[in-house]
Amino acid sequence: QVQLLESGGGSVQAGGSLRLSCKVTGITGGSYYIGWFRQPPGKEREGVAYIGKSGVTTYADSAKGRFTISRDNAKNTLYLQMNSLKPEDTAKYYCAAGRYIVYNWTRSASYQYWGQGTQVTVSS
Repeated sequence: QVQLLESGGGSVQAGGSLRLSCKVTGITGGSYYIGWFRQPPGKEREGVAYIGKSGVTTYADSAKGRFTISRDNAKNTLYLQMNSLKPEDTAKYYCAAGRYIVYNWTRSASYQYWGQGTQVTVSS
């Protein structure tokens, strides 16, 4: 059974940093791609960052230069380092895993497995 478990969320002031983790079980490290998504209050879920099976990364414009996605295949854990946080980054953050070819990493349908999410709150 595949499971994803996020951690590392919390409350920070604007300009602060957080590091989110996503522990994956039930899939061999390196055999899946990962997307980090977020859903702000009252808004739709949006893709934030992506890391492919080979380690290639891509980011939403809102995350470029501030967020870094990485993976440790030995630990089967993915990370999202978030720096220079802004109040508009407030959202519930989810990691999602997929095994197949991804044509559009920002689409939720590209992923087969989802975590329960971790809340990030940034105050001004």
